[in-house]
Amino acid sequence: MLVTIEDVSKVYLGNEVLQGIEGTIEDSDRIGLIGANGAGKSTLLRLICGLEDPDGGTIGRANNKTIGFLQQNSGLDKGSTILDEMKLVFDDLYALQRELKQMEQRMAELHSDPAAFDTLSKEYAQKQTYFEQKDGYLIDVKIKTILNGMGFGDKPLETVIHTLSGGEKTRLAMAKLLLEQPDLLVLDEPTNHLDFKTLMWLEEYLSSYKGALLIVSHDRYFLDKCVTKIWEIENHKLMSFSGNYSKYTLLKQEYVERRTKEYEIQQKQIASMQDYVDRNMARASTAKSARSRLNALEKMEIIEKPAAFHKPPHIRFTYDREPVKDVLDISHLELSVGRGASAKLLAKDITLHVNRGEKVAVIGANGIGKSSLLKAVQSLIPCPSGTVTWGRNTRISYYDQEMASLNPENTVLEELWGRFPQLSEHQVRSALGGVLLTGENVFKKVGVISGGERAKLSLAILMQEKPNVLILDEPTNHIDLYTKEVLEQALADYTGTILVVSHDRYLLNKVPTKIVEMFANEIRAYDGKFDDYLAAVQREQAAETEEKPVVIKPKGGGYKSKQQKSLEAKMRARLRELEGLVEQTEQQVAQLESEIATPEVYQDYLVMNEKCAELEQKKELYSRYFDEWVELSENF
Repeated sequence: MLVTIEDVSKVYLGNEVLQGIEGTIEDSDRIGLIGANGAGKSTLLRLICGLEDPDGGTIGRANNKTIGFLQQNSGLDKGSTILDEMKLVFDDLYALQRELKQMEQRMAELHSDPAAFDTLSKEYAQKQTYFEQKDGYLIDVKIKTILNGMGFGDKPLETVIHTLSGGEKTRLAMAKLLLEQPDLLVLDEPTNHLDFKTLMWLEEYLSSYKGALLIVSHDRYFLDKCVTKIWEIENHKLMSFSGNYSKYTLLKQEYVERRTKEYEIQQKQIASMQDYVDRNMARASTAKSARSRLNALEKMEIIEKPAAFHKPPHIRFTYDREPVKDVLDISHLELSVGRGASAKLLAKDITLHVNRGEKVAVIGANGIGKSSLLKAVQSLIPCPSGTVTWGRNTRISYYDQEMASLNPENTVLEELWGRFPQLSEHQVRSALGGVLLTGENVFKKVGVISGGERAKLSLAILMQEKPNVLILDEPTNHIDLYTKEVLEQALADYTGTILVVSHDRYLLNKVPTKIVEMFANEIRAYDGKFDDYLAAVQREQAAETEEKPVVIKPKGGGYKSKQQKSLEAKMRARLRELEGLVEQTEQQVAQLESEIATPEVYQDYLVMNEKCAELEQKKELYSRYFDEWVELSENF
């Protein structure tokens, strides 16, 4: 048992956030924590990790177990390099490694003192065994593997941390936490700042993680892959459901239906008993029976009226004017950021045609220019070259993930009404109510409401604009799981044209008719949804591995030359050779370390010296093979 939570409550500024929370976390649990925005998810994580104290109840933690909690940029020395920061995780093993080398040197000097040699060699064997059990000889491999997986494969390991972007620092903090391998790994929105490649690597890594997981995430795809239990905070209480997120949705619906029936039956029973008491309490002949029923009523455990399975917002996009068939044509567009000498090229030769009714999702590595493309096609930013042509009768609405067009000084009501003054107050409030912005919330200033509420306000504005083209930049960021599902269905039902940038794989598997992947020198289009795109990419990679001719656009344009194909074939062969060499030398290192720990070796000075020298050679060889494999993999 890692953590026990007993009757825990938490109050902020007089408002109860958590009440009567009960739960346990076992050694192998894989828990996804969900709930509406503001439900108290992050608060519960901080309580479990001991960063805050509960106002009521207790939280017990196993004394001999570790808890690791990812907080943005936590634990990073900004003056350190990437590699040095990762090495800090293994300080004790690096120290032991240095000590073992010193002991080897001392043993080499004790050949004339058998007793001292025997004592030291036994101590060496014990420490060597511990070092081996902790995978000490794999430290550098672990560091490079985690850094590559977390998207730092192309970053020099000598890069100083303060030069990294905010997203890179968050990823590096997560990489460090993964290397620490705590018994309970606690992650709060870990998929933020991750591109698809890194995200899929993280999913695979966590699926085989040996410790327990507690994850807050709005990424349903991620939850389906990584967790086997769902905790939900609702109305200040905690409920537990077995299974991943998809299983939870079924179980929660069944629970709500069952509890609703139980509630209705009990309410009829209460009404009947109360009616009997009211009619018979005053009559002497039936007063005793009435008092008995009154006592039963007072002792009855009342079933609370269950909340509906999340009141859904109403989201529906309509338009009243059809555009022409050729909605958008982008030809040889170039994207850059900055001006003059400081300008930085993001992508070039972007060519894309979008027909009426198509739903195009744009994906690509972080920083490649996806959001810039959405702005460029609306002339919100200048482009050094290329053309953008919109068809006649297009009416465009733009959802900006930063929601920069909202005036923070306006109230929610003023923001919508000011854009559509022809509407009555009743119509404006109905539109806001449709996205669950009701009551006093409509009189709050836009600058003080939550990101989720600003997102809902932006969606309400889009619906009133009646666009036949929707341009959406990360539309599911900020909104809760339940609103995401409604929005995705609305986009799937929409008959207009969509150009969307998103990291949400549920959305990408429900809405698009085409996936467009951006690269620095081209874009590639794939018909279908995200799973269709993945399958197509896997087919391409398989074809390359089998050395089949594949049409790939090189930097200079055109097809690959025979020399290029020959070079790639040699690179593939060398990669396969290196994979075998890495595995072989890793086994040799492990074998030598096992031999050195045996009495037959450490009691024989000459053999011991030979084995230690051979071990050092194998370690150097392993490191050289592995470094070449990493470099060749990245370049290829």
